[in-house]
Amino acid sequence: MSLKYTEDHEWIHVEGDVAVVGITHHAQDALGDVVFVDLPEVGKSFAQKDVAGVVESVKAAADVYMPVTGEIVEVNEDLRNDPALANSDPLGKGWFFKVKLANPAEVDALLDETAYNKFSAG
Repeated sequence: MSLKYTEDHEWIHVEGDVAVVGITHHAQDALGDVVFVDLPEVGKSFAQKDVAGVVESVKAAADVYMPVTGEIVEVNEDLRNDPALANSDPLGKGWFFKVKLANPAEVDALLDETAYNKFSAG
């Protein structure tokens, strides 16, 4: 799976003209046990870097930012019902939402795994 990352600790995986978005291992480690997620509304459009949701843990709350411009086409209802999936499987079952890409070129500007690991370690 080819993932891209943001400096706000979201990951994105493009599947055609739709991308799956979630939070990284680093983000869930920093947050601790996730207890609530506020997911965006299906059909709502966001610009890149807009706040699209919120993740709350026992330690803190953090905004979830849109890594790309687009329209929400699906949200992870399993995550809404079981927020701990963001901790147990952040890159799999703990995904947050799917977005139809408005500008696929935005993905190219995001960090690859090597750059993200260097960024999050520093």
